[in-house]
Amino acid sequence: MRKILACLALATALSGCGQSWNDPYPAADAGRNILYTAFTERPKHLDPAQSYTEDEITFTAQIYQPPLQYHYLKRPYELIPATLEQVPVPRFYDAAGRELAHDAPVEQIAESVYELKLKPGIKFQPHPAFAVDAQGQPEYVGPGIADGRQKVSDFPKLGSRELNADDYIYQIKRLAHPRLHSPIFGMMADKIVGLKELGDSLQKAAKDKPADEWLDLDAFALTGVEKVDVHTWRIRIKGKYPQFAYWLAMPFFAPVPREADRFFAQPGMAAKNLTLDWWPVGTGPYMLSENDPNRRMVLSRNPNFHGQAYPCEGEAGDREAGLLDDCGKALPFIDQAVFTREKEAIPYWNKFLQGYYDASGISSDSFDQAVRVNVGGDVALTDEMRDKGIRLLTSVKPSTFYMGFNLLDPVIGGLGARGTKLRQAISIAIDEEEFISIFQNGRGIAAQSPLPPGIFGYEPGELGVNGVVYDWVDGKPRRKPIEAAKKLVAEAGYPNGRDEKSGEPLVVYLDTTGGGMGEKSRLDWLTRQFARIDIQLVIRSTDFNRFQDKLRKGNVQLYYLGWNADYPDPENFFFLLHGEESRVARGGENSSNYANPEFDRLFTKMKNMDNTPERLSIVRQMNRLLQHDAPWVFGLHPKSYTLGHRWLKNRKPNDVGNNILKYQRIDAAERAAARREWNKPLLWPLAVGFLVIVLAVVPAMVGYRRRERRAALR
Repeated sequence: MRKILACLALATALSGCGQSWNDPYPAADAGRNILYTAFTERPKHLDPAQSYTEDEITFTAQIYQPPLQYHYLKRPYELIPATLEQVPVPRFYDAAGRELAHDAPVEQIAESVYELKLKPGIKFQPHPAFAVDAQGQPEYVGPGIADGRQKVSDFPKLGSRELNADDYIYQIKRLAHPRLHSPIFGMMADKIVGLKELGDSLQKAAKDKPADEWLDLDAFALTGVEKVDVHTWRIRIKGKYPQFAYWLAMPFFAPVPREADRFFAQPGMAAKNLTLDWWPVGTGPYMLSENDPNRRMVLSRNPNFHGQAYPCEGEAGDREAGLLDDCGKALPFIDQAVFTREKEAIPYWNKFLQGYYDASGISSDSFDQAVRVNVGGDVALTDEMRDKGIRLLTSVKPSTFYMGFNLLDPVIGGLGARGTKLRQAISIAIDEEEFISIFQNGRGIAAQSPLPPGIFGYEPGELGVNGVVYDWVDGKPRRKPIEAAKKLVAEAGYPNGRDEKSGEPLVVYLDTTGGGMGEKSRLDWLTRQFARIDIQLVIRSTDFNRFQDKLRKGNVQLYYLGWNADYPDPENFFFLLHGEESRVARGGENSSNYANPEFDRLFTKMKNMDNTPERLSIVRQMNRLLQHDAPWVFGLHPKSYTLGHRWLKNRKPNDVGNNILKYQRIDAAERAAARREWNKPLLWPLAVGFLVIVLAVVPAMVGYRRRERRAALR
C-alpha cells in the first residue's frame, strides 16, 4: 500500500515540472532551437537533375543553392542573387556574332549570353566525398568502399572545398545524362546551345558502358556553356528567352560537385541507397542529416554556410507584422528541422494543437474548428485558435484549375459560332463561386483567365473580369443569369437542350480519373450545373494512364486539369493554350488543342518581352480572346491557409520561392512553456482508479487477515 501511495505522489510531483508525459520528442531536445513539422508524401528524388515535385523541393530548396533566389518578402516576386554577385543581364547577338542593343527586335537576336559570377568564399557542406588522404587523393574512392556502410555518416572522415564555376557547369551537363532522365532536358535542349548534342553524345557513350559504371561528364564538351575563370561562366541561349532567369532560381541549376558524383557512382553504393538521389550534397543553409522517408527526415544547419542576412525591406504591412524585426541578422536562425511523416490528417492536427508541430495546414475535417467564415466571406480564426495565439496566413497560390474543352471535337469544339456559344454557356452555368464555397471551404477565388494573382498581367477589378461570364455590378463581378446561358445554347442550335434539326438531346462527356474522397458529390453537383441549361452530362471514369492516352489522341470532350507555376510569368500559363503546344498535333501541354492564329501571334510577340506597358496591353488582348473563345471553363485559383504558433517568427506565404526555412525563427522557451500548459496530465482518473483499487483490495486484505487469525487460534 505504501508503494502505491508513493507512486501516486511521484506522478503528482512530476506533473508540475519537466517534459510533458505525451511529448513525442527526446528529452535531450527540449528547449533546443529546432523546428518541428510534418510531411505527408515521401520524396522520391532529391537529386536536383531529377527532382520536380512540391514534396521534394521542401527539402532540396534548403540544401541546394541555384545561382538566383526570390526575395522572401517582396511581392510581386523579385529575383535576387543567391550565390551570384548580381542578377545577370543577358547580352544579345545576331547570327553573325555581332552584339545587339538591349532593345533589339526579337527576330534579330540569334543568341542571348548570360554571364554569371560567383561570390567568393562559398563552401560545400562537410561530406566524405571531399575527404582526402595525406597525398591529397580522395579518401573514399576505390574497391570495396561501400562494404559495411549503410549511410553517409558511416564514413567518418569529412572534407569540403570552395564552390566554383565548374560545379554549376557539371550540373548543367547532368541534365543531359541519359540515366538520370531529367524532366527538363527536352525543354532546355531547345534553349541551351549544344545541350541536345551533348545528350546524343552521352547516349552513345552510355551504351558502351556497363549500367553501373561512372560516366565522367568532364570528358564531354558542352559548347553552349563556357568557363571564364574559377568563379565565372557563360551560358548561351538560343534566341531571346527572358524566362531563363527564372530557371536559374530552380534546383535544376544548383551546383553538383564532380567529387560527389564520383563518390556515389562506386560499385555497391546504389544498392544501399548511397546516392545523390538519397543523400544530396549542397552549399545551402541546411544539409540532410537523417533520411527515413517513411518515418522521419531531419535537416541540420550547414556549418559552412555564411554570408546571407535577413532582408530589411518588404511590402506594405510587413513592418507592422514584425517581419522586419530581424533585419540584417545572419541566416539561418534555426539549428535543425525535424520532419515527421503523418499519413492521417487527425493525428497531424492534434499534435499541432498540442504544440508538437510548429505550423500546420487545415484539412477539411478540422476547418470548422480552426476558421470561421463571416457573412461577407471574410475569414477569421475561431476563438479557440486565437486564445492559443495561433496565427492564420493566407495566400492565393500561383496555380489554376480548369475544365478544358477539346477544340477538335465536332460538337463542343471549333472556333465557329456553335461551339463557341456552347462553351460560353457552360462557362456561365458552372457556378465556380458555389463550388469554392461547398467543396473548397471558401479556399479559392474564381478565375477570370488563366493568370492567377501575383503573375504579371493579372488585373483585379473590372479591368480583369471575364465579361462573357460576369457583369460588373456595384463594384464587383456578378455571374450572368442562367437565362443568358440558355439563350446561348439556343443560339448554338440546341433550344431547350435539343438539336433543332433532329430533336435529339444534347449529351456531352466528361473524362475523369475519378476516385478520391467526395468525388461523387462533386460530380453530382457538376451534373446539376449542366442540367440547368438542359445539357446532359455523362461521366466517364478511367485510370490515370488511360486518361492521359485519351488526351494524347484527342478522344475526350471535356476534362479537368490544373497547372502550378514553374515561374511567375504569364508565358508559363499562356503556353498551355499556344497552338504549337497542341497535345494531339505536337505532343505538347495544350490539351484543349486550341489554335487561334491571332492568339498565337500575340503569344509569340509577348513571350520574349520584358514586363512593360506594351506587354501588359498584349496580355489584355490575349485574355479577351480566351474569354471569348472559352477553350477552358476558367475554374479557380486555390487559396492556401496555413496556421502557425505564436513562437514561430518570420513566417510569410511564399508560393514561388521555396528556400524559406532559413528565414524562420523559433522562440523555444515560449514553445516549451505552452507545451507544458497545454499538455498537463489529468490525474483525477488516476486517483479514481487508485480509489477503486483501494476499495477492492482493502476489504479483501482485511478478510484474508481475519481468516489467518482464526486459523492461528485453532
